[in-house]
Amino acid sequence: MSMGRGPRGARGFLTEEEKANAPKVTKELLVRIFSYLTPYWKQFVLVLGCILISSILALMPSVLTGRMIDEGLIGRNLDILIKLIILSLAVTLGSNLIGVLESYLNTWIAQHITYDMRNKMFAHLQKMSQRFFTTNNQGDIITRMTSDIAGVQQIITNTFTSILSNTITLIVALAAMYQKNWILATVGICIVPLFTLPTRKAGKTRWTLTREAQECSDEINGILNETMSVSGQMLVKLFGRETYEYDRYEKANKRMIGLNIRENMAGRWFRVVMSTFSSIGPMALYLVGGILMMKYNADISVGDITVLVALLGRMYGPVNSLLNIQVDWIRSMAMFTRIFEYYDMPVEIDNNDKAIIPTETHGNIEFKNVWFQYDPERMILKDVNFTLKEGDCIAIVGPSGSGKSTTINLIPRLYDVTKGSVTFDGIDVRDLDLAYLRSNVGVVTQDTYLFNGTIRDNLLYAKANATEAEIIDACKKANIWEFIENQPEGLNTMVGNRGLKLSGGEKQRISIARVLLKDPAVIIFDEATASLDSISEKAIQDAIDPLIDARTSILIAHRLSTILAADEILVIKDGQIVEHGQHEELVKTSNVYKELYETQFTIPDRKDKNPA
Repeated sequence: MSMGRGPRGARGFLTEEEKANAPKVTKELLVRIFSYLTPYWKQFVLVLGCILISSILALMPSVLTGRMIDEGLIGRNLDILIKLIILSLAVTLGSNLIGVLESYLNTWIAQHITYDMRNKMFAHLQKMSQRFFTTNNQGDIITRMTSDIAGVQQIITNTFTSILSNTITLIVALAAMYQKNWILATVGICIVPLFTLPTRKAGKTRWTLTREAQECSDEINGILNETMSVSGQMLVKLFGRETYEYDRYEKANKRMIGLNIRENMAGRWFRVVMSTFSSIGPMALYLVGGILMMKYNADISVGDITVLVALLGRMYGPVNSLLNIQVDWIRSMAMFTRIFEYYDMPVEIDNNDKAIIPTETHGNIEFKNVWFQYDPERMILKDVNFTLKEGDCIAIVGPSGSGKSTTINLIPRLYDVTKGSVTFDGIDVRDLDLAYLRSNVGVVTQDTYLFNGTIRDNLLYAKANATEAEIIDACKKANIWEFIENQPEGLNTMVGNRGLKLSGGEKQRISIARVLLKDPAVIIFDEATASLDSISEKAIQDAIDPLIDARTSILIAHRLSTILAADEILVIKDGQIVEHGQHEELVKTSNVYKELYETQFTIPDRKDKNPA
């Protein structure tokens, strides 16, 4: 049994969660789903034609078998027998070739539909505000983008096609059976439903076992993830819990073995029952056919009975599949509903119809009576007012959670204000073109993010057409060029996933160089040195100081030493600007800033109990 396959993969049964969340299938939902087929309706018509022809041709060998028996074998006519055999082989080959064409067209349509849906989803998610990504689980977002949309391909290639092909096969088989003999055809139809009983019973048993096995598999994987990681193994060794962890694993492993044996045996008994039930139909047709031939001298031949038995066998699969199609259908509708749920999420932050792109950029920023809240229960910013003029530098300080980062996130419209306005060069940022606004605001955050590529790749992310001279100049200004020059690969040095091959200070300085390459009108440093050691902090501070002298800038920091050179310091507490002024003034007259300053720079008195 594959440990990676969960209960969701079991056909014929829904989980309790799936039953509870089964979507309501409406006309609007179906129209929306099939609208994705509209661009490919010509190919879909070809698929329908292929399914129809293939289904008819697939049943032809069964019909020809009757003639082989009656006209060839019983009639002792070798020429007819050879011709019928050749015709049967040709029909089978033709059916298979058409099936290949149908499969190709079906896959082609499915791939193009998923291509369209992925592009639409990615473009839509790119427009979502920062609020969407902070409130929604990242794993769920990726699942919608990957697994859910990939599931659409399975729906098109399997569910929809299965319904069509099985329905056509049943209709053609029934027509052929009734054309031969209506009495035997009716007997066969009455027997077919009995065939499905053991399938559903055995399926339910295996479903239960599969679900239990998946739970056991999850438990085993959890134990392995915890105990086989570097940190987990260290903890196990330090606390001497090797025996405990072995017993826990051995118990789960033993349970898994038992479930595997039970599932395999359930499958074996299922095959025994199925084999027995599969024999009932043909035996019944032979019996009734024999009675009709011998007792009532009916106009039916041995070949006709053989054809009817073969056609009956061809009906088992489609009937069983269509009886279980409800499960696939509900899962398919649920998958589309989940995808459409994301499509229908409104874009909170977007350009308005008359977005402005100014001809001149200065970088003057003003907050006018700004209120902001992430959710209705709590107001984060309360009536914030301040002005930042071109070329000036302001610093924003305050206790953790006071609203510092939230304040600067409103400038590039990562969020929109709840009340009030934020203006950029006198224009409300909500009226500016988003691309223009964000190209003129550069942010260096505490949590530096680098893509898994080279230093050059990460720098060019800010400006794809930057010249070598521009890159070097930005690196020198960010105080990182000397480090890059000393690397064997220089700018082509790989940084690793999230820049893990670099130190915190190196990543931060590359991030500053990246923003400089962007060349924005306003640069914001959000806790740029908060998590660094003193040496790295000084290197970054040496890079920041010339920048704030030359550009409009905003500094946010816990460490007050980084913001002493600011033209003005804003002190935020509980979402409000409670104090503002320059360092010397605030130290003498303020309360909150003075407390922050003294906490960091005043050395408490202490008695040395062991003097040298």
